[in-house]
Amino acid sequence: MNGEISKHCDELNRCNQRGGRMLSVFDLLAAKTLDLDLAAYLMARISKGSSFMAGSVPGGAGKTTVMCALLNFVPIDLPIVAATEQAVYEASNGKPKQRSCYVCHEIGSGDYFAYLWADALRTYCGLFEHGHLLATNLHADNPEQAKNQICNTNGVPGKHFNKFELLIFLRVENAYPGARRWIEEVYSGDGSSGHELIFHANDKRTLDENSEHYLADPEYVTACRDFLTKVSPNVRTIEDTRRQVVEFHSRNKDIKTD
Repeated sequence: MNGEISKHCDELNRCNQRGGRMLSVFDLLAAKTLDLDLAAYLMARISKGSSFMAGSVPGGAGKTTVMCALLNFVPIDLPIVAATEQAVYEASNGKPKQRSCYVCHEIGSGDYFAYLWADALRTYCGLFEHGHLLATNLHADNPEQAKNQICNTNGVPGKHFNKFELLIFLRVENAYPGARRWIEEVYSGDGSSGHELIFHANDKRTLDENSEHYLADPEYVTACRDFLTKVSPNVRTIEDTRRQVVEFHSRNKDIKTD
């Protein structure tokens, strides 16, 4: 299992564009980028297989950092694969067959590692048809901007956009090094229809548990919240965090969820 954790975290570290260590969910909680209730909800959804994207128009808002911190919650039996064009096209042809989580480092046309655009992006989103999970980030501040960029500009079918079940949008104030970053909005979908706003930071930072698209079992969310609360304050790195997540799942594998 330690080898799998190392491979998992090595893939997260490949997303690092700014140096230093990659931040974990516990770093983001300490920085108030997200609060405990939201972190528990996102953990409950993503650990059960929800694909997601993080968005923000300004650079430096922390979308890659948030994406990678949340990727530490993906199901423990799913390897993370960098969504290079080669990897995407191979997966679209059924090779390898193992169900995986494909991470597009950014939706963009730049000639950078695991950036996807045009046909490669369409093929990437088509991996939903093969049962894979997808995670990515992009320069968009709301679902309309994200869908316009993905579907209208790049021709991705709307049914594939809808399969990103969680849309997470960040905001940033002030310039580096005094910037303050936080998750402003979270939209949820069931994978087949549109998305519904379930969290807004200015609305008392509460989740709408009565939303049709809340789609998380309350007992499991509580278990995730307890986990995040009780982990030792010495756990901060993505490696230690992933190790704790794996142990959590081994202890809670019998919790039934929707």
